[in-house]
Amino acid sequence: MNGMSPQLQNQISQFQQVQQQLQTTTSQKVQMQAQQKEMQRTVEELSKATGDVYKTAGALLIKVNDKEEVKADLEESLETLEIRIKGLERQEQSLRERFEVLQDAINRAMGNAPAKAPVRDSDDEDDE
Repeated sequence: MNGMSPQLQNQISQFQQVQQQLQTTTSQKVQMQAQQKEMQRTVEELSKATGDVYKTAGALLIKVNDKEEVKADLEESLETLEIRIKGLERQEQSLRERFEVLQDAINRAMGNAPAKAPVRDSDDEDDE
């Protein structure tokens, strides 16, 4: 990064940090959404179950006497997961906005045009 202003070096460093945070946040959100879908399927299957119901406790399967209590616990866990996902979505949006601002600032500082919309050649208009 020799030859670059300290401000530009700082922006590039921030950009890389935001990029990493964005990747981590997105990954966490995707994992939680997968857990959410799995938990929703579990609640659906539990609603259909007519025989004995078991739940896991570590490496053990334990027979459950009150299926409705288990269903209520699962639904509460689902609500908590939904709140976490919404928080991650807000965080992801904020990071994405910061990412774009830094990207534009770095592009301007390096003499590049912002990567917003492609510029059309006047030749392209003749084809229409």
